Amino acid sequence: MTIAASSAAQKRASIGRKPAADPASTWVRQADAPEVAAKASIYTARLTIDVTPALRGRIKVIAFERGVTAAEMLRDLLEREYGAGP
Repeated sequence: MTIAASSAAQKRASIGRKPAADPASTWVRQADAPEVAAKASIYTARLTIDVTPALRGRIKVIAFERGVTAAEMLRDLLEREYGAGP
C-alpha cells in the first residue's frame, strides 16, 4: 500500500500561483476608492431590511438608470423622508 500511495503522490500536479490582477480592473477600482472612503466616514451605521426579490430588482434597475448605486439612492430617499428632525 505504501508503494501505491507514494506513486499517487508523485503523479499530482502542483497548484500554481494565483493569476495577477487584470490591470484594467485594478485601475477602475482605484478610481472608486477615494469616493467610497469619504462616504464611509459619513455613513457608519448599517441597516438591513427584507424586501421581495422583485422590489430589489426594481430598486437596482432604477438606480442603474439614474447612474447611482442602490445604496446612494436609498440614502437620499431616507434622508428626504426622515432626515429633518422635529
